[in-house]
Amino acid sequence: MKEQTTIIIPAHNEAESIASVLQDIHKVFADIPYQVIVIDDGSNDDTGTVAAENGAVVIRNSVNKGYGASLKMGIRNATTELVLIMDADGQHQADDAKRILEKSQGRDMVVGQRTGLVHSPLWRMPGKWALGWLANYLSRRRIPDLNSGLRVFRRDVVLKYLHICPSGFSLSTTITMVLFSRGYDIAYEPINVKKRVGKSTVTISTGLDTLILMLRIASLIDPLRVFLPASLVIGLIGLGWGIRYALIGNGVSGGSLLAIVTALLLFSIGLVCDQISQLRLERYE
Repeated sequence: MKEQTTIIIPAHNEAESIASVLQDIHKVFADIPYQVIVIDDGSNDDTGTVAAENGAVVIRNSVNKGYGASLKMGIRNATTELVLIMDADGQHQADDAKRILEKSQGRDMVVGQRTGLVHSPLWRMPGKWALGWLANYLSRRRIPDLNSGLRVFRRDVVLKYLHICPSGFSLSTTITMVLFSRGYDIAYEPINVKKRVGKSTVTISTGLDTLILMLRIASLIDPLRVFLPASLVIGLIGLGWGIRYALIGNGVSGGSLLAIVTALLLFSIGLVCDQISQLRLERYE
């Protein structure tokens, strides 16, 4: 593999694990040109110092800006064609990272697909399954792993959409949905995930934020996928209720007319949003 690869690792209070993560990378990637950038995202411990001592280029945030903000900073500071991102908490293994990097030739993105039914705490799994189902519907594709933190992608492709990516944990979800929806070449490679070192900062609200975010992204990329089904359902309900109301001799139903008008308005809004979204995307593509 001739070109250099940039490995970006966002880290917040990961002094306990970052040294072993970097040492593992240096050992496995010894025969590949690479650079490691660690984004010290406002850590209160020695994360940045430990990372620098272990051969990483460290970019420090004075305050905690979030997982997505750290990744965006790292991607913008990278200069290589390929960018690989992985977590600082010890969940990802360098062997898996090298394997997905080797599979990336000729592709726009390769994602590490976490194996095993449960790779998160049980209380988070129902929300993850629901979000996964919704993502499959909105992107019209089966997405094996929506928000895996281990992936490699072409920097020039992701830069086109970085402006719509959030600063929180939902960046991985967003970029996955966007690239699937825009028809890029994406592959998945099975990986093993270890138990993380330390405590996760993901909360229930993160999942709720992701749900809202996916609806926003769907409205940006394919608005009719959201507005058309809603319009059809409300319109059919209004039409059915109006026919029943008329057949029993009660004349015209005001509620039925309101539902039909609402359906037409939703469809019209969907068409307008679709045209606006296409104009916005053309600016970057």
